[in-house]
Amino acid sequence: MTVAPDPLRPWPDTVAWRPISPRYFVVRVGVLAVWVFMLTVAALVAGLLVSGWFVLLAFAIVVLGVVRAIFLRRSLRAWGYAERAEDLLVRHGLLIRRLSIVPYARMQFVDVTAGPLERAAGLATVTLHTAAAASDATVPGLDAAEATRLRDRLATLGEIREEGL
Repeated sequence: MTVAPDPLRPWPDTVAWRPISPRYFVVRVGVLAVWVFMLTVAALVAGLLVSGWFVLLAFAIVVLGVVRAIFLRRSLRAWGYAERAEDLLVRHGLLIRRLSIVPYARMQFVDVTAGPLERAAGLATVTLHTAAAASDATVPGLDAAEATRLRDRLATLGEIREEGL
């Protein structure tokens, strides 16, 4: 009995996957903590003013926040990217895994963004845009220096591929 190859693991012997920065977890947990805190305070105030049942809601919010933080660590470990000669591979997802293969020749522009928390952590997000909106690839949580290197490399490869047309 032969087992079909996993379509989400292309060329495992030849692809060197790069992970995103572990500091991105701290940024995401910080955002999650702020939301959990605000929703918990709102539920507790509603519990004092409206009904005691909202106190149970506050407890449920805290529990769900902790569960989300646990799964967040695993989901961020699933992110990875690999640069090959002709394309960029991006993978992510736990339950629903996704693998995007974006040819450099299809690239229109590269976008680098960093919100205030990402900047404070020295991180940035690189997005590779193509003509088809559904084929854009995003790599979040990169060290600022790595984001700059990847941006410059992708821009250079895009120019080279464009000249060959």
